[in-house]
Formats: sequence, structure tokens, C-alpha cells
Amino acid sequence: MNLIIDIGNTLTKVSVVNGQQVLFFSRYERLQPSDVENVVAQFKPQKAIYSAVGAIPTEAIGMMKQLIPYTLELTHNTPIPLINCYESKVTLGLDRLAVAVGASWLYPNTNLLVIDSGTAITYELVTSKGEYLGGAISPGINMRFAALNHFTQRLPKVSVTSTFPLVGTNTQSCIQSGVLNGIVNEVIGYILESERKFPNLETVLTGGDANFFETKLKNNIFVIPNLLTLGLNRILEFNAKENLA
Repeated sequence: MNLIIDIGNTLTKVSVVNGQQVLFFSRYERLQPSDVENVVAQFKPQKAIYSAVGAIPTEAIGMMKQLIPYTLELTHNTPIPLINCYESKVTLGLDRLAVAVGASWLYPNTNLLVIDSGTAITYELVTSKGEYLGGAISPGINMRFAALNHFTQRLPKVSVTSTFPLVGTNTQSCIQSGVLNGIVNEVIGYILESERKFPNLETVLTGGDANFFETKLKNNIFVIPNLLTLGLNRILEFNAKENLA
């Protein structure tokens, strides 16, 4: 039983994981020590890991370290069960690395393309030999809508919709057509190009907009909503095996 804390720019996500099963998941605007105490009291996790791209809630993390002696912070120096071939390792987003680890754990010995569709869309490539190669970063759906509104005088802010035309007949539907058709074709194109380069490639989709893409992609894909959590858990277990043996 492990406690997993993912500290983002706006929300902190807390999970309790047992193997591949997520037993608890919750989001917090500001994680408090009492929140950690409550989760630990209920599930009694033996190990913990935290990863931060936002400001670390020091009191809450301090409480976690006090209650769970084996607490691991994911950094760029943390050993991982992949060969990291990325050139600038210190600039690599830890969330990108974690989803790559999670996918490789679920689908071992397989060429993988991992697509995380959130604020940004990230593409991660992992070879069947367990090599993390890198990938690509692209603006997410809402970022594209916001950019059109922000950088023009008259274009309105438009929201995502599950159905949209190829040919828009008013300003709103034209924006939806351009952004949504464009982003779907980008993802399809990246999958197809990756499949040409890496034989027997499997595609794994995760992130907040995964449901939008799931119904739009003709390619065979695996949708894993909690892939980041599972990746962090895998990194925790990998390090615990070495350090607690």
C-alpha cells in the first residue's frame, strides 16, 4: 500500500495505490497536514512518493515524512526503471517521465507512444528495450482556444465540444473546426509517423482530455486515466526494492 502525491501548479493530487489498483484519489487546492493524516490513518500506507512541478506544501510533506519513514521525492536524479536518453535531463518534466515509466510497466518489452493530453499535449516514445527517447510538446485544446482569443481583437473565447463541423458556418463553429480538427489530425499524424518508425508500436493515452480523443482516433489505443499515478508508484517500488532490500 503506497501513498502517491502529485503536486501540480494549481492542484495537488493524492492517491493510495496497491499494485495496479488505485484505492483512493482526491484533489486539493492546498494540501494540509491533516489531509495527509486522514489518508494515512485510513489506509496505513507503508511507502510514499511525491513529485512537484508547483510549490511544495512543506508542512503536509513534513507530516508525510513523519508518518511514513520511507518517503521518496522524485527528482531528476532519482533512479528509474528506464534508460533515459533525453539530452537535457534536468529540464525534462517529471510528469512526462512518470507516464513513460507507467506505460512501460503496464506494457513491457513493447515500443510505446504515450500521449498525455492536458494543458499541453505531450508525446513520449519508449522503445521495447526500455529506452526513453523523448518526444514532443504541443499546446492543449483549451490553450489553443485561449490563444486565439488573447492574440486577436475580435475572436471570442470558445469552449471544447464533442461534435464539431469540418466547415464552420459562423465564427464560433469556424474556431471549433480549426482548433479541434487541427488537434485531432495532429495526434493522428504523430501516431502514424511513430508507427512507421517503430514497428508494432502501441499507443497509450492519458490526461484530462483523453476522453475527447478516445472517440476521435481510429488507431488502436489504450486509455489509462491514472497512468501518472501508476508511473510514480512504479518508480517508488523500483527504488524501495533497492534501498529496503
